Amino acid sequence: MHLEITRIKPALVLLAVIFCCSRAARAQSEVRITMDQAIDLALTHNHAFQGTMTQIQQNQAQEITAALRPNPQLAWDGLFFPLSPGNFNSENVNNTQQFDIGVNYLFERGGKRHRRIDAARDATAVTRYQVSDARRGLILNVAQQFIAVQLAESNLDIAQKDLASFQQTSDIAAYQYKAGAISEGDLLKIKLQLLQFQTDVSSAKLAKVQALAGLRQLLGYNAVPGNFDIEGELAYQPLAVNLDDLDMRALRLRPDLLEAQQGVHAAQSQIALAKANGKVDLTSGLGYSHIAGQNTMDINFSIPLPFFDRNQGEIARTRFALTQAQQQADAANDQVLTDVRDAYEAFLTSQQVVQLYTSGYLKQAQDSRDISEYAYKRGAVSLLDFLDAERSYRATQLAYRQALADYSTAIEQLEAAVGTRTLP
Repeated sequence: MHLEITRIKPALVLLAVIFCCSRAARAQSEVRITMDQAIDLALTHNHAFQGTMTQIQQNQAQEITAALRPNPQLAWDGLFFPLSPGNFNSENVNNTQQFDIGVNYLFERGGKRHRRIDAARDATAVTRYQVSDARRGLILNVAQQFIAVQLAESNLDIAQKDLASFQQTSDIAAYQYKAGAISEGDLLKIKLQLLQFQTDVSSAKLAKVQALAGLRQLLGYNAVPGNFDIEGELAYQPLAVNLDDLDMRALRLRPDLLEAQQGVHAAQSQIALAKANGKVDLTSGLGYSHIAGQNTMDINFSIPLPFFDRNQGEIARTRFALTQAQQQADAANDQVLTDVRDAYEAFLTSQQVVQLYTSGYLKQAQDSRDISEYAYKRGAVSLLDFLDAERSYRATQLAYRQALADYSTAIEQLEAAVGTRTLP
């Protein structure tokens, strides 16, 4: 008997070690991320944004194209070759046949190359601001989805707590029914209410799974493991901001406004390029010829006469394009100020709603439910009164969490409207 026990003990120890290691491995494999980490992951792994960023490299490649000079042209010809093979001799080649070879080069006038480079660089600068604006939109989307996960997690937490609390009430009701203290109708009402709590938990679990899936899509599906979760809870953090300060920062930082302003410079570069393209180019060449036993050299120049085509249409078009760019810059300025004002008012409103709950309504709902529960268990109030207090408490808690989510979302929208995650 003692021998069997000594054999079993090592096996039990080994199983315990394996169990602990497996739990530790599962714990290590679970990844929890904060909002800042989620934003960093999205900026690094979001496929749509990574594709947008390549537009900068595309424009930089166009800068290389704009800086290229024309290639020289090599021309060669041979004339008066005899059809009879017997006439192919050195005397015939020297005296009868003609050979020409020459090199031509196009000399660009009007500073075309420099104007092309300026226009390409301005286009790259516009693209950089466009990518920055896409970055701003991605950050806002990630933050909003992260808050949606926080809201779903908070709703799941309150649903589970409510279920656990009401489960105790249901157990007490079942005991009271057996003792004859309550009717079967009251017991059935309590059980139906318990079903509602169970349904709330299931719905909250589904909402969290879906919110996490949406967040994972924004982060990049392979950026996080399938069992990842978030770090951080919905909480009210008071924030004091000034509308004038927000306007000033937005006019200085919003990438879409900076893009529109850079678009004016780009339009001016296009006008200069169109004027430069209106200047005709000179083609010059140097050639060598052998004919009738003579070796000669020739120099040629060729230039179009700009009687008709002086690129007038393109110059006129770019001037109108400049006017359009200026109007778009003014419109972008107005849009920024409107966005800041809308986000600021939404922030103030959501802040006031949260403060209403924290000023006393949450405690009143909690006290009302606790009093009704205490009184019901002692027969002082009816079941309907107790269930009504329970529903009011649950509705208040859910509304408060939604208000917190709206407040957090309003802050993120205000930051996006200003163009920075660091508000003054």
